[in-house]
Amino acid sequence: MTATTIAVLAVILAVLALAGAGAAWLRLRAVQRQFRVLWGDGPQRDAAATMRMHIGRIDALDDRVTRLDGRVDGIGEHVAAGLRHVAVVRYDAFGDMGGRLSFSAAIIDDAGDGLVLSSIHARGESRTYAKGVVSGRSEITLTPEEQQALASARSDRAV
Repeated sequence: MTATTIAVLAVILAVLALAGAGAAWLRLRAVQRQFRVLWGDGPQRDAAATMRMHIGRIDALDDRVTRLDGRVDGIGEHVAAGLRHVAVVRYDAFGDMGGRLSFSAAIIDDAGDGLVLSSIHARGESRTYAKGVVSGRSEITLTPEEQQALASARSDRAV
């Protein structure tokens, strides 16, 4: 082979290498544009460091969610113990009185614990009674109106 042939081959190889380098550079720029979303605008331009940063943020969020989940579980217990099921029955306690001014109100929690309040309105006076309720039952005999209020409050509990 002559020196001219070798030189031509060298130039052809150099041009091919330059073209390969140009194609690789263009591909690298395309990949960098795609990763710019992950990198953000910070000075960090290392994909591995960026991934570590995002993994750290995800781990921190996971810890927060775990803590919040524990708080929600604790709140659920408090909500269940809250007196949040209420029913009121209005009625005329005496036949000669109108307006349904007497009432019985049952106020219970999810377990059926709470109380029944009754106010009996008469012409000259009004009396109020409170009866404790445990698991949907009272040790003191309930009137039909109080039983109705308790049943209504317990049916609300199922909602």
